[in-house]
Amino acid sequence: MTTLDPIPLWIDGRPVDARSGRTFATENPATGKPLAAVQEAGPEDVDAAVAAARAAFPAWSRMTGTERGRILHRAAQILRERNDSIAHLEVLDTGKPVSEAMAVDVASGADCLEFFAGLAPAIAGEHIDLGGGGGGSAGGGAFAYTRREPLGVCAGIGAWNYPIQIACWKAAPALACGNTMVFKPSEMTPVTALELAKALAEAGAPAGVFNIVQGAAETGAALVGHPDVAKVSLTGSVPTGKRAMAAAAATLKHVTMELGGKSPLLVFEDADIENAVSAALNANFYTQGEICSNGTRVFLHRRIRDAFVDAMMPRIGRMRIGDPMDPATTIGSLISKPHMEKVLGYVESGIREGATLLCGGARVTDGACADGWFVAPTVFEAPDDTLAIAREEIFGPVMTLMVFDDEDEAVARANATPFGLAAGLFTRDLARAHRVAARLEAGTVWINDYNLTPIEMPFGGVKHSGLGRENGLAAIEHYTQRKSVFVQLGDVATPFT
Repeated sequence: MTTLDPIPLWIDGRPVDARSGRTFATENPATGKPLAAVQEAGPEDVDAAVAAARAAFPAWSRMTGTERGRILHRAAQILRERNDSIAHLEVLDTGKPVSEAMAVDVASGADCLEFFAGLAPAIAGEHIDLGGGGGGSAGGGAFAYTRREPLGVCAGIGAWNYPIQIACWKAAPALACGNTMVFKPSEMTPVTALELAKALAEAGAPAGVFNIVQGAAETGAALVGHPDVAKVSLTGSVPTGKRAMAAAAATLKHVTMELGGKSPLLVFEDADIENAVSAALNANFYTQGEICSNGTRVFLHRRIRDAFVDAMMPRIGRMRIGDPMDPATTIGSLISKPHMEKVLGYVESGIREGATLLCGGARVTDGACADGWFVAPTVFEAPDDTLAIAREEIFGPVMTLMVFDDEDEAVARANATPFGLAAGLFTRDLARAHRVAARLEAGTVWINDYNLTPIEMPFGGVKHSGLGRENGLAAIEHYTQRKSVFVQLGDVATPFT
């Protein structure tokens, strides 16, 4: 059994014990056994972290973008050098397959640091020519310019499915723009955020630029409500996002909310079936289905339903569920026993409400799965969209198939949800592809693929799936504020003599 050293806070450039004196336990979800004791940040610890970030802000924000970018680039290199060791920590913390963590989690975080490292020197305002009059005497002229200025101390709140990646998605744009940050990982996956803090420190980030407070809802509430925090960026559930947004409103904080989803994947009659099946498998079973953008509502044109199912079922049968540290494993464990029970509760609900269970639907306890929280890849076919499994976010390896007859019907049913994080569609018809993409109510739409989130592309939701965007050039909008400066070159005109 692997047990890690106690997990500290990270405040003002170093690991520290919580002033609260409290700790909480975290477990390895693949074994159900304790993984580490974690220092729990109380209000005094949050105050200390915010104070450190606030003290570091003047010097950090005055650095040139090139200087900040150089540090972020070094941090990306450090993460890449430690990819394997950090990936193994990620597996112990999350239960996801090591093959995924080594290929995606750390590498995508490093990509984010590198992207914003390159962008940091290019963050700039604009010049506005106001002509010869400019409100002053004839010929005097005036112009204006805008400055992009950092917000101050930013709070980042992470989710448990991609801990190191999300920590980088929060930190990289914030720091590139000249802000400082206090980051709270999910209490369920507290381990790898510290690896980012260490990498930034070793890369030359001054003390206080990036801080970590560990804890659950109480810690998050203290951070979101702190009067010296200028912005909150949260990845989590819709209820958590609503609470955080309400708390941020008390002091008019900037907010970015990346919340839940119940995303549709539309497969039209002319789709490439094998590619569509590949996308549906990725959209439901990668990371055990614990991805907010997953396409869990798979709408199949009636004419290709049988071909799709016939192509998909053997591939699901070849999936390997087991020890996440085994490179051959493709399905790992869910994050916790309560979450596993929630997922299995949805399976029971689907059966009770009349859906047809095509495969899976049960906990797996064979061999290496005996003591962990493993659920077999599950596929339902639902008679309509009213079932709970077709309406509510499950966040587990549960796919729901439904058939449709025409494009208008498919789009209407896809949009009939309070969520709007993502959507996908498969077709060979170029006009239909772009027409449907425009009609789908989602922050991201994939055509003939699913769940690819390159750092260059903005990511975020509409409706109850959130507001604001992470990644891409759009992130700069959410970590800076514009200041307009008017410059008069002539005399001041006035009607008062």
